[in-house]
Formats: sequence, structure tokens, C-alpha cells
Amino acid sequence: MNPQKRAEIFARLAAANPNPTTELAYTTPYELLVAVVLSAQATDKSVNLATAKLFAVARTPEAIVALGAAGLEPHIRTIGLWRNKAKNIVEASRLLLERHGGEVPANRAALEALPGVGRKTANVILNTAFGQSTMAVDTHIFRVANRTKLAPGRTPLAVEAALEKVVPEPYRRNAHHWLILHGRYVCKARRPDCPACLIRDLCEYRPKTNAGG
Repeated sequence: MNPQKRAEIFARLAAANPNPTTELAYTTPYELLVAVVLSAQATDKSVNLATAKLFAVARTPEAIVALGAAGLEPHIRTIGLWRNKAKNIVEASRLLLERHGGEVPANRAALEALPGVGRKTANVILNTAFGQSTMAVDTHIFRVANRTKLAPGRTPLAVEAALEKVVPEPYRRNAHHWLILHGRYVCKARRPDCPACLIRDLCEYRPKTNAGG
């Protein structure tokens, strides 16, 4: 895919949705961290249902540590891997208090040192909470980047590196949000909705675009 096509893809996505953001509900960087940790192998909708109740009871590192894993678990049992996530969130909260004065650090190494926080989670927090131009490659972005030929790669890290090279500068801040939403609602895994796709004529996945979905 040439640079002109890539630029036009992002120009159209930006025109359709000028201010994209995560669909996770949060009001502080800490709440975002908790929500993103919970979202691993879970839908944003299921996480939002759980955090709406959790944050009404505990929404700070101090409050979560006070709950402890046993106190946190009942609030997140509707989410997959809840036992391990509860343990990680409590321990991460303790470390935030111990190392960062209870604040979420705007630093990749410090974030990835927290239990339950991998590269993708760190990228989401750095981008969404702190405005950094990171690419949080989830299954949706991985699929869209490879299917369209926008930024092909065999691994999420390879796709992340490719996107960092090819996304035009004006679009880097919001690129991963546009691609996640596009993958979630249009360029879906089993049956992409090509007739409704606003970049269909630019996409290089010919079996679908030529067939009309």
C-alpha cells in the first residue's frame, strides 16, 4: 500500500470520527488502568457494567488495596479470569502507592512493571490518559492492518512497529482508536461489512471488497 492510500484512509476515518477514544468508561488514569486490565479477553461492555458498580465502592488505589483481592472479586466475577485480575489489580494498586504516590506513571517501563500491565495495556494508558502517540495493537487492529495491507505484520509487535512507520504524523495520536473501532464495527473477523466500509475502495483485501462483503 502506498503512502497516498494510507493518508487517505486516515483522512476519511478522521472526517467520520474527529475525536475517537476508548469505549471503556473511566474518569481518571487510575480508573482507566483498572478497566484496561479487566478488558483482557473481555468486551468493553462487560467491563463497563462491572466497573460502574466497582467504582461506586472503590475508585482509588487506596480503596482497592483496602478491599483486597477477596473484596474485589465479587465486583468482577462476570469478567473472565477474574481471580487473577483481582490479584493483579490489588498488587498493582499497592505498587502505585509504594512507588508513585498513588499516581499512574506516564512512563512505559514503570507501567509494564505493574502486575497485569503488558505492552498493549501500557500503550492504551499512555495514549488515552496521557496523549502519547502509541499504537495499542489488539486483535481488531491486527486484523485490519493485515487484511487491508495498511501495515502487515506476523505479530502484534510487528504490526505496531509498521504502524509507527507508516501512519502520517497528523493521525498518529488517534490512529489506534480509529482502527479498533473500524475492526469492531465494520471490518469484523468473520464477515466484514464491506458495503458499509468508508475505505472500501482503498482496501487491498480483494476477495471481500470486490465481492461486496
